[in-house]
Amino acid sequence: MSEFRELLTDRLRGIFSLSDSQVDQLERHYELLVKWNRAINLTSIRKSVDIVERHYCESLFLAKHLLPGRQRIVDVGSGAGFPGIPVAIALPHSSVALVESHQRKAVFLREASRVLPNVSVLAVRAETVSERYDWAISRAVKWSYIANLASMFASSVAFLGGELTPTELPGLDTTVRIPLPWGRQRFLYVSRGTA
Repeated sequence: MSEFRELLTDRLRGIFSLSDSQVDQLERHYELLVKWNRAINLTSIRKSVDIVERHYCESLFLAKHLLPGRQRIVDVGSGAGFPGIPVAIALPHSSVALVESHQRKAVFLREASRVLPNVSVLAVRAETVSERYDWAISRAVKWSYIANLASMFASSVAFLGGELTPTELPGLDTTVRIPLPWGRQRFLYVSRGTA
């Protein structure tokens, strides 16, 4: 068993279950990430255990908290594909659009999602997206920007980050904060809209 598989299985035990096929897809993404990260700065996290926990496990934890069924999801500022690619793998019946304005990262996303039929890559700024989605998800954007996501193109928002105060989340008054299970001061924030 590869180091990636061992770490992922260990960190997700009792939290989230994946099929062998899903783990294969995640491992393929991980291998591409490590390879491409040598030429393009996709992530500053270098240790395998931290990559698995911060990128893959946190993204899968987010997927677990989305509503069940077919969803239209947009990952804003997808970067190396987090949380969008693990979410797409965990929820194969949902469609996931990865929005990334950095062109070299968008090229990586296209390569990484080539075998994922439920993923599309939009190499544009989020402000130019005109479609509506059920969920906007994110992890690497400014918190003041998060509040605009729901009004821009989604009725519900889920994002990963450190501890925030209510004043950092204007317009998201129904936000639920869920501690991540890996012992750091990091949280999943979920705001479900009514529209």
